[in-house]
Amino acid sequence: MIRYIFAALMILHGLIHLMGFTKAFKYNETSGITGNISKPAGLLWLLSCFLFITSAFVFLLDKGSWWILAAMALLLSQILVVIYWHDAKAGTVANIIIFLVALVSWAKWDFNKKVQQEIRQVMQQEDRALRQIDHFKKNIVTEDMIKNLPTPVQRWLRNSGIMGREMIHSVHLKQKGWMRMAPDKKNWIEATSEQYFTTDKPAFIWHVKMQMMPLVSVSGRDKFVDGKGQMLIKAFSLVNIVNDEDEKIDQGTLQRYLAEICWFPSAALSPYIIWQPIDDSTATAIMTYHGTKGSVTFYFNKLGDMVSCKADRFKGSGPGATLEKWVVNSTGFAVMNGIRMPVKSEATWQLAEGDFTWYKLEITDIEYNIIENKQKIRHN
Repeated sequence: MIRYIFAALMILHGLIHLMGFTKAFKYNETSGITGNISKPAGLLWLLSCFLFITSAFVFLLDKGSWWILAAMALLLSQILVVIYWHDAKAGTVANIIIFLVALVSWAKWDFNKKVQQEIRQVMQQEDRALRQIDHFKKNIVTEDMIKNLPTPVQRWLRNSGIMGREMIHSVHLKQKGWMRMAPDKKNWIEATSEQYFTTDKPAFIWHVKMQMMPLVSVSGRDKFVDGKGQMLIKAFSLVNIVNDEDEKIDQGTLQRYLAEICWFPSAALSPYIIWQPIDDSTATAIMTYHGTKGSVTFYFNKLGDMVSCKADRFKGSGPGATLEKWVVNSTGFAVMNGIRMPVKSEATWQLAEGDFTWYKLEITDIEYNIIENKQKIRHN
């Protein structure tokens, strides 16, 4: 509803600019403008009208680049307003409103552009690693590869459907999510996200979008690259809410990477991961990569499903970060793209004052080996 009101404002504001055009060409002597307007200036008023109306329709089509047209319209409009200030000064108010919305739209475009650049860099790094691998000899998951793993991990890999398939080197998945900001908050904020993983050079980029309130949008990006992590959350894609990176974030994002290999099981065979058996249903994975080290304990049922995982993970960053129990419980399973995996999960902090389940997610789509598949398409 709000977007339609804003589009109507732009259209109406654009149409008002026609008054300058009609005054210049003497189509309407009672236009409300008392000063004289030359015909060239009248054409500029007409152009401004056209730019505003076109911007409105591009905005309604949900094109992220609508702000470019709006910026041109605003610049031209405000120049004309200043020149004809006595009659047109009220137009500044509408220009300010449109400018603020366009600024937020530009910030979203810029944020998305930077995230896409990070994704390309991660995929290029993985691509270089893949070019050094003989896929015909090392690309299939075999029984011999898993024979030294703890029994529950072997059972999980067999149950997952990864045996006899290609090793997974890159992943692109989509999620629906629901988030709470604090334990006392009852409302869940809906989120949509995309995530990219690579395995030969362990990394992930997670990009999330949320609508906190009707007029407050939030964009976020978590990443783990070269053993380093960063959490970035921006209101309106413009104002930093969280921008954390330190050794505690590094470890936490590595642990997140470990917890999420349930979606691409062959990553369990990574040379950077050591598995320690605990009992017939439990095993701990210890991962060390580029100087960052962390562990996650996994729990499996008798069928071989990964039902939960737990870690001692830092909540927050810097001096105020506290080491807490972090638990991810699987609440739904399905086969996607040939792999059986948890498709619904809940993340919980087990705090001294009680459990705080802060995020629920559902996998809606997953694609494997996106780098190799693109290479095959190019070669064909």
